[in-house]
Amino acid sequence: MEVPFFGGCACGAVRYECSAAPVAMVNCHCRDCQRAGGAGFSPTVVVPAEAFRLLRGEPQRYSVTADSGHTAHRAFCGACGAPLFASSSARRGFIGVRAGSLDDPSGFTPQVEVWTASAQPWDHLGADVPHFPRSRERTADA
Repeated sequence: MEVPFFGGCACGAVRYECSAAPVAMVNCHCRDCQRAGGAGFSPTVVVPAEAFRLLRGEPQRYSVTADSGHTAHRAFCGACGAPLFASSSARRGFIGVRAGSLDDPSGFTPQVEVWTASAQPWDHLGADVPHFPRSRERTADA
């Protein structure tokens, strides 16, 4: 994925920029991500928080206790409702950008499937990436 990369909501009211390469690309199958996005999983590009900045607009936000027990902080456009990005109390230095909100989502390549214990039976998991029934193992960078 070329850096910087950009994205925003469906109506254009909120725009953002990421000035660093992703540290991970993850498909999350937890029930919270399913509910937040209305889909079987959330394709997420994880970037360092300091590399993420809003260019236009101010998203609406809400927080919820996720399946992990940590607090998920989600941002979405208040005008069109498009999910944009999230952060978690589990990994405070990172932002999870919804791949569908990228200007060019074709660069998204999932590296891991997480919370697969919550995956829906109609959602076929990627066979060529590691699967974790809950969260993936933590590393020093993400």
